[in-house]
Amino acid sequence: MRICVTGGAGFIASHLCDRLLELGHDVVAVDNLVTGSMRNIDSALGNERFTFVEADVIEGIPADGSFERVYHMASPASPIDYIELPFETLYVGSQGTRMALELSLARGARFLLASTSEVYGDPAVHPQREDYWGNVSSVGPRSVYDEAKRYAEALTMAFHRYRRLETRIARIFNTFGPRMRKVDGRVVPNFINQALEGTALTIYGDGKQTRSFCYVSDLVEGLIRLMEGPSSEPTNLGNPHELTMKQLAEFVIDKTGSKSGIVYQALPKDDPTRRRPDITRAKKELGWEPVVSFEDGIARTVEYFRTAG
Repeated sequence: MRICVTGGAGFIASHLCDRLLELGHDVVAVDNLVTGSMRNIDSALGNERFTFVEADVIEGIPADGSFERVYHMASPASPIDYIELPFETLYVGSQGTRMALELSLARGARFLLASTSEVYGDPAVHPQREDYWGNVSSVGPRSVYDEAKRYAEALTMAFHRYRRLETRIARIFNTFGPRMRKVDGRVVPNFINQALEGTALTIYGDGKQTRSFCYVSDLVEGLIRLMEGPSSEPTNLGNPHELTMKQLAEFVIDKTGSKSGIVYQALPKDDPTRRRPDITRAKKELGWEPVVSFEDGIARTVEYFRTAG
């Protein structure tokens, strides 16, 4: 197939491009490089079946020819990014999603939206199931990301219901692995780089808040299975293995052999206190669940940051 991947030079999307190329597809990646990096697609650029287009999907997607699949992965995804880029985050979730949907409709392509577990907000239901509507502030500092994704889901379902477009929605939980930026702002790269530098690991809050971490290759496999699967309903993709931030910090210190300590700072406003996906739907409909252990994934990620500089 010929496949378009928006945000194709980003962390997750670049791994997706690599996997699609391995499967024999032609891939066109579109990215404005605001948070993505050409370094992420170095390996893909050497493949004759890969094309990179530098463009802002908010303004349109200048990709010619036919497509059978469109993966809409474009968006700032870390708190640092979407706090610094509030309008870009809102617009790529709204207008950018519309452009990707219109491209899919015009070319007769199946569409997948990369949504997020952040649509659940600070959840009152645990673990989070797809039928939970969430607990999200529409006016808080994180709302530019949360509400952009919630709107993107609504727009995707409108195209599905009223324009008969084949669509898929992936609610992605915390993902980690190589190609995360050193200054990404998310907890795994933060902890690993602080540990490697011998500085204290910074925990926001009391360290009891939880996250569930999925290695990037598992997430990519889930995205592809969802795209090729039968359901247009939102589907959680993540690893149900849940850790407190204190447990994560201690684990990273141990695995890096660091002598770093831990310091505590105030919890940012609206930061979710817990997060764990119910992946029953993905297991049943896609035959998917994570296979890379957290320990193995962290080891691979630590090695990446040791050598990436």
